[in-house]
Amino acid sequence: MPARSLTPAPAPAPNPSALLAFADQAAADPALIARLPLDPVDRTWLRIGGPGAAEAWLIGWPPGTGTGWHDHGGAVGAFLVVRGTLHEFTPPHPDVRPGRHVDVPFTPGTETQVRLPSGSARSFPHDHIHDVRNTSRTGHAVSLHVYSPALSLMRRYEQTGGRLVFHSAEGTGDWDHEPEPPYRA
Repeated sequence: MPARSLTPAPAPAPNPSALLAFADQAAADPALIARLPLDPVDRTWLRIGGPGAAEAWLIGWPPGTGTGWHDHGGAVGAFLVVRGTLHEFTPPHPDVRPGRHVDVPFTPGTETQVRLPSGSARSFPHDHIHDVRNTSRTGHAVSLHVYSPALSLMRRYEQTGGRLVFHSAEGTGDWDHEPEPPYRA
């Protein structure tokens, strides 16, 4: 009789709907939201476990802060605005795909902008490039982001000379601390 493996099959990766459901559930927990320290100048974050192999980040956005143009290294993601309003900007070319080869025409002001007030949520595919900003001059925003698989790479891009081009890459070691235990409602 052939030997059978006792190793369980890996759980399927959460889909965007599952990531959004997790974000909605976690964002409804006032004790979790209260654990996020808010800074008047810099963005702050709290990394928590997500569903399956996913991870979540609770992020505080002081007025006028943003991420800059970036992707999520092939992870599928979703985010929900818990408090305040965020704006998501995406490149004007729907065929832009992440990576070191990005070099496409990009005239400032041609990006797509979506306003996301408190309670709004978005999901995105593995090849999504965006810039998320708190454009408020006075109000802090808080959001919950979920990625599957867990973030191991983020590529940064910049708008220069009328083009969007690859700038740099960051890995897990570039972020400050170990994740909190997995979130459980």
